[in-house]
Amino acid sequence: MRKLVGRNFSRLRREKGLTQEEIEERSGFSQQYLSGLEQGSRNPTVITLYELAQALGVSHVELLTPDAEALRESRKRR
Repeated sequence: MRKLVGRNFSRLRREKGLTQEEIEERSGFSQQYLSGLEQGSRNPTVITLYELAQALGVSHVELLTPDAEALRESRKRR
């Protein structure tokens, strides 16, 4: 789940043309935290997901929506 959130966060941030520093200003989370999140090494709380989604201007659900890689990983486990 951490990797999925990290990939989605990174993709959405880039699609919006935002830097980690800009998200830091909008959200109050440090650039170091955001970098760890994108790398899949942070385990964000539900509140954190909501606040990051607000900073990106998206629904928190978009941070949790499975992407193609997550679907492939899921199929491998079966």
